Amino acid sequence: MRHTGNATVAGHENALMVLKSVPSGMLIGGSWVAATSGTTMAVEDPATGEVIASVPDASPRDAAEAARHVVEAQRTWSSTSPEERSEILRRAFERMTERAEELACLVTLENGKPLAEARAEVAYAAEFFRWFSHQAVALGGGFGRPPSGSGRILVMRQPVGPALLITPWNFPLAMLTRKIGPAIAAGCTMIVKPAPETPLSALVLGSLLISVGLPAETISIITTSHADTVVEAILKEPGIRKISFTGSTEIGRLLLHRAADRVLRTSMELGGNAPFIVFSDADLELAVEGAVVAKMRNGGESCIAANRMYVQRSVAAEFSSRLANRMRQLRVGHGLDADVEVGPLINAEGKAKVEALVDDMLQRGGSLLVGGTRMTGKGYFFAPTVIADVPPQSRVLHEEIFGPVAPIISFDGEAEAIALANATPFGLAAYAFTRDLGRAMRVSESLEAGMVGINTGLISTPAAPFGGSKQSGLGREGGDQGMSEYLETKYVRVNW
Repeated sequence: MRHTGNATVAGHENALMVLKSVPSGMLIGGSWVAATSGTTMAVEDPATGEVIASVPDASPRDAAEAARHVVEAQRTWSSTSPEERSEILRRAFERMTERAEELACLVTLENGKPLAEARAEVAYAAEFFRWFSHQAVALGGGFGRPPSGSGRILVMRQPVGPALLITPWNFPLAMLTRKIGPAIAAGCTMIVKPAPETPLSALVLGSLLISVGLPAETISIITTSHADTVVEAILKEPGIRKISFTGSTEIGRLLLHRAADRVLRTSMELGGNAPFIVFSDADLELAVEGAVVAKMRNGGESCIAANRMYVQRSVAAEFSSRLANRMRQLRVGHGLDADVEVGPLINAEGKAKVEALVDDMLQRGGSLLVGGTRMTGKGYFFAPTVIADVPPQSRVLHEEIFGPVAPIISFDGEAEAIALANATPFGLAAYAFTRDLGRAMRVSESLEAGMVGINTGLISTPAAPFGGSKQSGLGREGGDQGMSEYLETKYVRVNW
């Protein structure tokens, strides 16, 4: 693998221009404001560890003010026509497409992912606005006659109400549009709390939405390093009706406890531990490429990343060798260099966790095929790694890696593969490679996961329901179901 420590000059110039477009404050009540305490928090480039911007560090007082404003704005916003909301989303899609390069540079700068991946994220994120622009004007309802024949049944769908949207740092634009899109389409006002590592994308997106006609008072964007007290202040506002969260299962549990006190609607997209199964009849070239996609997207910092690779014993050595060779060729460096394929991890904590999981596998007897070490120089880089013959006691089989590490475990038969894949409290995504259609369907039905990829390492699309089972979450985002998460069903009995 190759490592480059510096971004290109052109990349740096684009980044400096992008930073000038970031609003200087948070968005509360239709205005860009500083934190009432006057404090700020630093945003750093994970490829260098250098501070690239400062944003307001909101207090509970700021959060309470934001909640009050979106609750007040709900009545007016919910009365707007579906067509008007659809047009706002369509314009937002078009504006994101026009500004794609600028937005991609911003994502790379604060998140670290390679520019090519950042461009793909911008395109993916914009598609949520286009998808939900269609959904906004397709709100269903119902009219029926009860069995008794007396009266009529009307069913209507109305906005849930003001929603708190909490997003992670690994896909700072796509996780925003996946939540904001259906909220706008349904007629919900919202408070957005982005991750403290990547607040810049959220602020720019907020400005973009206002520029295409979204009333500024319908959305508040709170940047803070005090998530616990800020969220608590927001949830004290009685008008808040929903929480949508993407992040760790541990934080999700805490939010569910708080939501239970208020009986709030919740959407929870939580941690994963995705199995990647390769059967002996699989196209190994396709399986290796699928593994690179499923494992290395965003450097492995993805909730649907392949976390455990189970390979049938008769092809395990060949698959492992091919994957190691492929990973060895990946170029690591600053994402603003257009040739880079793997960027840094998000921070020092993430890097230390990956290193600890790799050390644990090797100490227990795993066979290192490539990588296995942190990389020298600035930033939070870790070498793309493949470890074969991973012992069953290894921590990595029970913990999310969130890094560029592929552990490989051999299995003998189909039943064993399914049992190993399901031996986890998580159930977000799973992958399987086989040429046997019957096996593909059997495995798909047997895997305890909300999403399954067959002969592909890429499963995300705005038109499909994204979400997990077991401790990987509740509800779905995207698809028709994503719209339903922001709608209440009301039944009206009519006699005449």
